[in-house]
Amino acid sequence: MKTPETITTTKWNLDAAHSEIQFKAKHLLITTVTGEFKKYEATVETEGDDFTTATITFTADTASVDTGSEQRDGHIKSADFFDIEKFPKLKFVSTKIEKKDADNFILHGDLTIRDVTKSVTLNVEFGGIAKDPWGGTRAGFNVTGKVNRKDFGLNWNVLTEGGGMLVSEEVKIVASVQLVKA
Repeated sequence: MKTPETITTTKWNLDAAHSEIQFKAKHLLITTVTGEFKKYEATVETEGDDFTTATITFTADTASVDTGSEQRDGHIKSADFFDIEKFPKLKFVSTKIEKKDADNFILHGDLTIRDVTKSVTLNVEFGGIAKDPWGGTRAGFNVTGKVNRKDFGLNWNVLTEGGGMLVSEEVKIVASVQLVKA
C-alpha cells in the first residue's frame, strides 16, 4: 500500500518594506488620484511552494490611508468614506485561486470595507521566487483589480456643474507584494 505523501504547509510573511498597496480613483473623471495604505499585514499559507493552494488573509488600517493631501486624507477617513472610528480595518480573505498560465492567476476572495463584505476577483501576476543574500526565500506578485466603492457603502460624491461626478465609483486596486518564507 502506498502512503500519502506528507504535504508541508509553508507560511509566508509579508515584507512591507518591499510591498505597496495602492488604489486609484478618477477625480473629475479627467485625472487619477493614487492613494496607499501605510499600515497593513497579511498571512499566507501554501502547500509547499504551490501558490495555487494559498490561503490569504490581508488587513489594512484604514487610518493609514495616504493620498498625498492631508485635507483629502481627512475626508477619506471620515464617515463619508472609511469611517475609521467605527471601521478601523479593511479585510480581504481568499476563497479560491485559479491558474491561467505559469505566471498568471485569478484570485477570488471576500473584501470587507466598513461592515460590507463582497466577493471580488483580482488578477495576479507571479514575479517568481528568489533567494535573498541572507538565505531567505522570497516570492513576488503584482495584483490588480477593480471594485465599485458604492458596493461597500462609500457613497459620498458631488455632481459637477457639467453633470459629471467629482469622484469615480470605480476604484482600481494596484499592489506589488513581496513575501518571505517563514
